[in-house]
Amino acid sequence: MIAPLVVVRFGTAARHEHTSMSPAGAGTLGILFDDPQLEASVRSRLDDVEAALSAAVQSDDDFVSSVARHLVDAGGKRFRPLIAVLSAHFGDATGDGVVLSAVVMELTHLATLYHDDVMDEALLRRGAESANSRWGNTVAILTGDFLFSRASNILADLGPDAVRIQARTFERLVVGQIRETVGPGPGVDPVQHHLAVLADKTGSLIAASAELGGLYGGVGGDIVDALRVYGEQIGVAFQISDDILDLTSEAGQSGKTPGTDLREGIATLPALVELAGADPAQARLRELLTRPLPDDIEHAEALAALRASDGLHQARLALARYAEAARESLRAVPDVPARAALHALCDFVTVRTG
Repeated sequence: MIAPLVVVRFGTAARHEHTSMSPAGAGTLGILFDDPQLEASVRSRLDDVEAALSAAVQSDDDFVSSVARHLVDAGGKRFRPLIAVLSAHFGDATGDGVVLSAVVMELTHLATLYHDDVMDEALLRRGAESANSRWGNTVAILTGDFLFSRASNILADLGPDAVRIQARTFERLVVGQIRETVGPGPGVDPVQHHLAVLADKTGSLIAASAELGGLYGGVGGDIVDALRVYGEQIGVAFQISDDILDLTSEAGQSGKTPGTDLREGIATLPALVELAGADPAQARLRELLTRPLPDDIEHAEALAALRASDGLHQARLALARYAEAARESLRAVPDVPARAALHALCDFVTVRTG
């Protein structure tokens, strides 16, 4: 059952949030607002973000424009712009800086997806052929760089505070990717290492979205600090919930085949918890989790075992902890309609995994 304040709209139908979504004007991650005025304002600002995002990926070169628009046109959650816009509503959300900062965050996110797909050798992204699969690794990497450059150009207009926030965030994105690639060092708990990677690779950008939205909404420093903490915690929670949904969703319910990470040998939180265990009854599962599983029979065996495992249970508990930490951070912000909306996302992120 979906929490009463939160749904996801895709056209006129509610669907799970981790599916591919249309741009804001056609239906996006949505909240059933108690406050109609807030709802109208948020939707208007997200429409502005979508228009500005579309303009930002245009180039004088038609080919560059086509490749750069590839993931924009494929849709997406637009979760980072949503967080930025909601954060601005603790102050004045009407300024151009709110929209521009949201666009910067989404451009940065999209750029990392082009690069991630190259590193992961992904064939699909958001249900469509990935850029690296369609145009090759070099074009995909350079397109990501192009989007980073467009984000930097917008940042220059926003000023040094925005540039500094983005630079620190970009550092964390890169460090997180390096740490994920290298893996945990000797004596480092793989589960804690994984959670730290999620904080760097996912949480940091959503935290920056909240911080910039608050900053350009004219929100006070203490409130901005609380919103930044909220963004990081809810960002990690969303990534954990996506990993859980990769295991628990049925074919056709999500944007990809269930157990995609499992098939590709990508160890997400439930798998890492199991790999750290010593239960003799789970020895076969641990062996399967050490490698990719292209064989359909082995994949089905591992998926069924992981769905019934303590690892999945522990991942749900971790999800609840991060969602609660995000909710707790909101104690420091004013009790305005935007806070209720952010609270609703804390509820939704746990409920969406069933």
